[in-house]
Amino acid sequence: MNQQQAEKFYHKKMFDQKTNRLNTSCVKWDLRQQLFGGTDVLPMWIADMDFMAPPSVIDALVQRARHGVFGYSFVPDSYYAAIINWLQRRHGWQVEKEWLAQSPGIVPALCMLIRCFSAPGDKIIIQQPVYYPFSEIIALNDRVLVNNALKFDGQRYIMDFVELEQQLAAGAKIFIFCSPHNPVGRVWNKDELERVGQLCQKYNTLLISDEIHADLVYPDHKHIPIASLAKSFLNNIITCMSPSKTFNLAGLQAAYLIIPNAEMRKRYEKEQHSLCLNYPNNFGIVALEAAYNTAESWLDELLVYLAANLKYLTEFIVQYIPQIKVIHPEGTYLVWLDCRALGMNGTELKNFFYQEAKVALDIGDKFGAGGVGFARINIACPRELLVDGLQRIKDTIHAR
Repeated sequence: MNQQQAEKFYHKKMFDQKTNRLNTSCVKWDLRQQLFGGTDVLPMWIADMDFMAPPSVIDALVQRARHGVFGYSFVPDSYYAAIINWLQRRHGWQVEKEWLAQSPGIVPALCMLIRCFSAPGDKIIIQQPVYYPFSEIIALNDRVLVNNALKFDGQRYIMDFVELEQQLAAGAKIFIFCSPHNPVGRVWNKDELERVGQLCQKYNTLLISDEIHADLVYPDHKHIPIASLAKSFLNNIITCMSPSKTFNLAGLQAAYLIIPNAEMRKRYEKEQHSLCLNYPNNFGIVALEAAYNTAESWLDELLVYLAANLKYLTEFIVQYIPQIKVIHPEGTYLVWLDCRALGMNGTELKNFFYQEAKVALDIGDKFGAGGVGFARINIACPRELLVDGLQRIKDTIHAR
């Protein structure tokens, strides 16, 4: 067995390994009683993985911990270099160091950007069903949600560009764009992205592109950073990215923004400083650099494992639970399930999964309009857990 084969074998074994996450202040596992009414519920909801982070990242964090001093940090040049090299190597996007800004997370970044570039009462466009914190932070900041609802053709979701142009023309201040899309799994193609960029440019609307799932794309699809498509897009697009989904590092608070427009970047950094959120996390810096510099082969094997999990899920549901339909994702490790044939409303669907099947999925209505009757399942887990969850759902449906 050569080194490459040995590495693949090691990664496969690592992804199959069940890690006990109990008593680690883990939202996914330690809050089951509070959130779902029992510790016997299998959590397959929140978007983190049940895989250990890449060994090289763990080694780097252990080495940093052994230093023993964890004072205030600044963002070193090596941090920027890791990001720049990753985006060039993985996505063919050449960004400049001065375009980069950091944040403790993408949702905090979105909040700061909303506060920077809009005022109470301003309209902000999102595309529901979509990641639910989008609507929450719009409401919390007293802005007006405008829904450019995605259109479902029975197989996949597409954008309603006619309505989008009308909404932009009506004076929307910001468009928060999810690319790849969570939860419906679309990886937008070049034509779709160019059209979005051109419309935002035409109506001088700030486009904030949440691209946190950029690295998690299945074969035959390719993520394209929307800001990379045209130089003219750079002045009114802010891209939000992070290694957190890619390498399971969400708790380390290492996100970054690409803001080519110097005036916008200055305004963001002023807002960040006013909230005292400009000090980075010691371990987040180390983890980001180690992930981007040393863990690419781990990611490649993760994508193979996720594709196999997706295949298993799809085939199992087709064979044993035909009442549920898989909306095949083009990216992310989150799968959108059409449960409408079960004939349940949101409360009934929640009770069915949480109380009867003992599986915690994200129920679709929390993602807004168009989510009723759907549910989101997280397949970034060892195959054994996926099998357990699907079997619980199957047995519960068959027992009814």
